[in-house]
Amino acid sequence: MQLILGTRGSPLALAQAQRAASMMEVLHSWPAESVQLSVVRTSGDRIQDRPLAEVGGKALWTKELDQALLAGKTHASVHSMKDVESDRPAGLCIAAMLRRGDVRDRLIGADSIQALRQGAVVGTSSPRRAAQLLALRPDLKIVPLRGNVDTRLGKVAGGECDATLLAAAGLDRLGKAHVGVPLDELLPAPGQGAIGIECRTEDDMTRRLLSQINRPPTFAAVNAERAFTRTLGGSCHSPVAALAIVARNGWVHLRAQILSEDGSDQVVDEAHFAPHDDEAPAALARAMLGRASESIRRLFEGA
Repeated sequence: MQLILGTRGSPLALAQAQRAASMMEVLHSWPAESVQLSVVRTSGDRIQDRPLAEVGGKALWTKELDQALLAGKTHASVHSMKDVESDRPAGLCIAAMLRRGDVRDRLIGADSIQALRQGAVVGTSSPRRAAQLLALRPDLKIVPLRGNVDTRLGKVAGGECDATLLAAAGLDRLGKAHVGVPLDELLPAPGQGAIGIECRTEDDMTRRLLSQINRPPTFAAVNAERAFTRTLGGSCHSPVAALAIVARNGWVHLRAQILSEDGSDQVVDEAHFAPHDDEAPAALARAMLGRASESIRRLFEGA
């Protein structure tokens, strides 16, 4: 069979989809180009002049890919897991996740957050990054910044803003490992650095093929982060960070952070639990919301 993978058309999305395709071909001893890429232009790619939270949130990155998959035009979709809503359409399932890349953010435009000039302008459309930066440097001015990696790098180089933050894994996958300074002090977005592959739940053949390239520790870690965010019930307006790591003993260690929009209030906590125990991260989310200020709780549905 010829497997068709749906993907967005950005350079990063194509690099990630090609990585998944190559892994499938090598693992199954298929000839080159046995896995075909089908480029789907999403609403998120078309709408570049407004923050995602104003025009539909993360679904703008997945809606058209979901439609193609459910219609049988593709066998699977390749996603950056940080861009995938924690609640997915009925009939679709994440069947595999590849080995996770560097989960950190990188700072472009300065050697550290502390080194940014007083009142520096930082471009980001991520509420999480904005809140985390303001928690450390309330003097910073945050402005919206959209576009693919090269577009955002160009805007910093052109002086539209003093600095920006980009995911280290994305820079690495584009051959830009030398760009930016890794930030260990910022907890990443849930799913950051992970590539997921989604297929129709009833498509047993594709699920079996994809399961063979699945990386179980990545799957367990990202599943925990997504269970945490699903329970929070937030939107793209909600600053939330989470990172799960599977220890050598097989248990999951989840660290999480929720913040007010200006970073002035935050709750940080952690939990240890067995893999695929969705109730433990859910309980952590409920406990954190229970201790949160009104400025945080109002950002999460049902809080």
